[in-house]
Amino acid sequence: MRLQIASRWFERRVVADGLTLLREPHAHPLLRCNIWYVRGRERDLLIDTGLGVASLRYEIADLVDKPLVALATHIHYDHVGSLHEFATRLMHPVEAPRMADYREFCALATRAFPSDFLAALSAMEMPVLGEALIDALPRADFEPEAFRTASATPTRIVDEGDEVDLGDRHFEVLHLPGHSQGSIGLWEARTGTLFSGDAIYDGPLLDELPDSDIEAYVRTMKRLRELPVDIVHGGHDESFGRARLIEIADAYLERRGG
Repeated sequence: MRLQIASRWFERRVVADGLTLLREPHAHPLLRCNIWYVRGRERDLLIDTGLGVASLRYEIADLVDKPLVALATHIHYDHVGSLHEFATRLMHPVEAPRMADYREFCALATRAFPSDFLAALSAMEMPVLGEALIDALPRADFEPEAFRTASATPTRIVDEGDEVDLGDRHFEVLHLPGHSQGSIGLWEARTGTLFSGDAIYDGPLLDELPDSDIEAYVRTMKRLRELPVDIVHGGHDESFGRARLIEIADAYLERRGG
């Protein structure tokens, strides 16, 4: 299939004062990660970095005017593709060694996906997957079949209870395993804000990936259900409030007998 060259690879939207959302609209929704840019007084925070098929560092150059911290909520390739572009890189200790020598599954063509994984996506009513998982090219010389995620050694390991300090904003790291072993979220108690990665978002939750753990996911859902959130900014789809969080968590717990 011949793909056109995108006039611009990323789209961005100001969500709130000091918070910008970036997405890759030409990627299939399965891979269309939410990239969150959070402004702080002393440093800024980038939560997840997308596929890495186009330079995220170049895209956000106009936003960066102070030290920048890039945090990966988990190791899946739609969230860590541009992590290598940034000097300060945070990740959970379970997944950091795998990121330093990235050999995880990654593909931009459906035929590269294992058949059992495609069946699982179909059972979870994911949008139909076509031949390619992108509908345009980021540049003329980009070859989807040759795509590989770049390795990146994390410069700081973060785990449950650690803090990410922006000067005027302080986020507590929550270990939220289930979707992956080292999934983390960032919790700001003062504002009731949770950046949840793929632990919870308003779409089909994937818990049958090679490094998923359904029992751990059930525990994570029970924990999130009790968190006094006002707003959840997930790894995919739109943000939502506490009432919707409880609905999503309860639906998952009912499905998995939790």
